[in-house]
Amino acid sequence: MALHIVLVEPEIPPNTGNIARTCAATGAHLHLVKPLGFSIDDKHLKRAGLDYWPFVTLSIHESLEDFMREYQGATMYLATTKGGKRHTDVAYRDGDMILFGRETAGLPRDFIAAHQDWAIRIPMSADTRLRSLNLANSANIILFEALRQLDFPGLE
Repeated sequence: MALHIVLVEPEIPPNTGNIARTCAATGAHLHLVKPLGFSIDDKHLKRAGLDYWPFVTLSIHESLEDFMREYQGATMYLATTKGGKRHTDVAYRDGDMILFGRETAGLPRDFIAAHQDWAIRIPMSADTRLRSLNLANSANIILFEALRQLDFPGLE
Protein backbone atom coordinates (compact mmCIF):
# COMPACT_ATOMS: atom_id res chain seq x y z
CA MET A 1 0.00 0.00 0.00
CA ALA A 2 0.96 3.65 -0.12
CA LEU A 3 -0.31 7.07 0.76
CA HIS A 4 -2.54 8.67 -1.87
CA ILE A 5 -2.47 12.29 -3.03
CA VAL A 6 -5.71 13.23 -4.78
CA LEU A 7 -5.90 16.41 -6.84
CA VAL A 8 -9.51 17.36 -7.53
CA GLU A 9 -9.79 19.42 -10.71
CA PRO A 10 -6.22 20.79 -10.70
CA GLU A 11 -5.73 23.84 -12.92
CA ILE A 12 -2.02 24.71 -13.03
CA PRO A 13 0.29 22.27 -14.83
CA PRO A 14 3.51 23.07 -12.91
CA ASN A 15 1.78 22.39 -9.58
CA THR A 16 0.61 18.98 -10.76
CA GLY A 17 4.03 18.26 -12.25
CA ASN A 18 5.78 19.14 -9.00
CA ILE A 19 3.37 16.99 -7.00
CA ALA A 20 3.92 14.11 -9.44
CA ARG A 21 7.65 14.46 -8.86
CA THR A 22 7.13 14.26 -5.09
CA CYS A 23 4.87 11.22 -5.50
CA ALA A 24 7.54 9.49 -7.60
CA ALA A 25 10.20 10.28 -4.99
CA THR A 26 8.10 9.01 -2.08
CA GLY A 27 6.09 6.16 -3.59
CA ALA A 28 2.79 7.97 -3.07
CA HIS A 29 -0.04 7.20 -5.49
CA LEU A 30 -1.23 10.25 -7.44
CA HIS A 31 -4.89 10.59 -8.41
CA LEU A 32 -6.15 13.28 -10.79
CA VAL A 33 -9.89 13.97 -10.76
CA LYS A 34 -11.37 15.55 -13.90
CA PRO A 35 -12.04 18.01 -15.25
CA LEU A 36 -8.39 18.99 -15.49
CA GLY A 37 -7.37 22.54 -16.35
CA PHE A 38 -4.76 21.21 -18.78
CA SER A 39 -3.92 18.25 -20.94
CA ILE A 40 -1.96 15.42 -19.40
CA ASP A 41 0.38 15.87 -22.36
CA ASP A 42 0.85 19.56 -21.53
CA LYS A 43 4.51 20.54 -22.00
CA HIS A 44 4.51 22.55 -18.74
CA LEU A 45 3.18 19.55 -16.81
CA LYS A 46 5.83 17.25 -18.26
CA ARG A 47 8.63 19.78 -17.77
CA ALA A 48 7.87 20.09 -14.05
CA GLY A 49 8.29 16.35 -13.56
CA LEU A 50 9.81 15.17 -16.84
CA ASP A 51 12.26 12.60 -15.54
CA TYR A 52 9.81 11.35 -12.93
CA TRP A 53 6.63 10.55 -14.88
CA PRO A 54 7.64 6.92 -15.60
CA PHE A 55 7.92 6.38 -11.82
CA VAL A 56 4.56 7.90 -10.85
CA THR A 57 1.70 5.58 -9.94
CA LEU A 58 -1.11 7.55 -11.54
CA SER A 59 -4.88 7.10 -11.63
CA ILE A 60 -7.25 9.41 -13.47
CA HIS A 61 -10.91 9.66 -12.45
CA GLU A 62 -13.75 11.13 -14.51
CA SER A 63 -15.33 12.98 -11.58
CA LEU A 64 -15.24 13.41 -7.82
CA GLU A 65 -18.38 11.27 -7.60
CA ASP A 66 -16.67 8.45 -9.52
CA PHE A 67 -13.61 8.71 -7.28
CA MET A 68 -15.71 8.61 -4.10
CA ARG A 69 -17.69 5.63 -5.36
CA GLU A 70 -14.50 3.71 -6.19
CA TYR A 71 -12.84 4.43 -2.84
CA GLN A 72 -15.91 4.29 -0.60
CA GLY A 73 -14.80 3.33 2.89
CA ALA A 74 -11.20 4.53 2.49
CA THR A 75 -9.78 6.89 5.09
CA MET A 76 -9.68 10.35 3.56
CA TYR A 77 -8.53 13.76 4.67
CA LEU A 78 -9.63 16.97 2.99
CA ALA A 79 -6.89 19.60 2.88
CA THR A 80 -8.70 22.92 3.23
CA THR A 81 -8.30 26.27 4.94
CA LYS A 82 -11.69 25.46 6.49
CA GLY A 83 -10.40 22.37 8.32
CA GLY A 84 -11.13 22.07 12.01
CA LYS A 85 -8.02 20.01 12.78
CA ARG A 86 -4.40 20.74 12.02
CA HIS A 87 -2.74 18.35 9.60
CA THR A 88 -0.53 17.22 12.49
CA ASP A 89 -3.52 16.35 14.72
CA VAL A 90 -4.42 13.18 12.85
CA ALA A 91 -2.72 9.77 12.94
CA TYR A 92 -2.01 8.79 9.34
CA ARG A 93 -1.99 5.17 8.25
CA ASP A 94 -0.75 3.41 5.16
CA GLY A 95 -3.35 3.71 2.43
CA ASP A 96 -4.80 7.04 3.61
CA MET A 97 -5.95 9.48 0.94
CA ILE A 98 -5.34 13.22 1.13
CA LEU A 99 -7.56 15.31 -1.14
CA PHE A 100 -6.69 18.77 -2.44
CA GLY A 101 -8.95 21.07 -4.45
CA ARG A 102 -8.45 23.46 -7.33
CA GLU A 103 -5.86 26.18 -6.95
CA THR A 104 -8.45 28.95 -7.39
CA ALA A 105 -11.34 27.54 -5.36
CA GLY A 106 -10.25 24.57 -3.26
CA LEU A 107 -12.54 21.62 -2.74
CA PRO A 108 -16.28 22.14 -3.31
CA ARG A 109 -17.88 23.75 -0.25
CA ASP A 110 -20.76 21.27 -0.14
CA PHE A 111 -18.27 18.38 -0.27
CA ILE A 112 -16.34 19.84 2.68
CA ALA A 113 -19.58 20.43 4.59
CA ALA A 114 -20.66 16.84 4.02
CA HIS A 115 -17.32 15.54 5.30
CA GLN A 116 -16.30 18.19 7.84
CA ASP A 117 -14.85 15.56 10.18
CA TRP A 118 -12.30 14.72 7.46
CA ALA A 119 -11.18 18.35 7.00
CA ILE A 120 -7.63 19.27 7.99
CA ARG A 121 -5.66 22.48 7.61
CA ILE A 122 -2.09 23.69 7.64
CA PRO A 123 -1.67 26.38 10.32
CA MET A 124 -1.11 29.87 8.88
CA SER A 125 -0.92 33.36 10.26
CA ALA A 126 -4.28 35.00 10.92
CA ASP A 127 -2.73 38.23 9.65
CA THR A 128 -1.89 36.85 6.23
CA ARG A 129 -3.52 38.27 3.16
CA LEU A 130 -2.92 35.01 1.35
CA ARG A 131 -5.91 32.73 0.96
CA SER A 132 -3.80 29.59 1.20
CA LEU A 133 -0.41 28.13 0.48
CA ASN A 134 0.59 26.97 -2.99
CA LEU A 135 -0.97 23.61 -3.88
CA ALA A 136 2.35 21.83 -4.45
CA ASN A 137 3.75 23.19 -1.18
CA SER A 138 0.63 22.15 0.73
CA ALA A 139 0.72 18.64 -0.71
CA ASN A 140 4.38 18.31 0.27
CA ILE A 141 3.81 19.59 3.81
CA ILE A 142 0.98 17.17 4.53
CA LEU A 143 2.49 14.21 2.68
CA PHE A 144 5.77 14.50 4.55
CA GLU A 145 4.00 14.77 7.91
CA ALA A 146 2.15 11.55 7.09
CA LEU A 147 5.40 9.89 5.97
CA ARG A 148 7.15 11.08 9.14
CA GLN A 149 4.44 9.55 11.29
CA LEU A 150 4.83 6.28 9.37
CA ASP A 151 8.65 6.43 9.82
CA PHE A 152 9.26 7.09 6.11
CA PRO A 153 8.41 3.59 4.82
CA GLY A 154 10.61 2.50 1.95
CA LEU A 155 12.55 5.78 1.92
CA GLU A 156 16.21 6.33 2.69
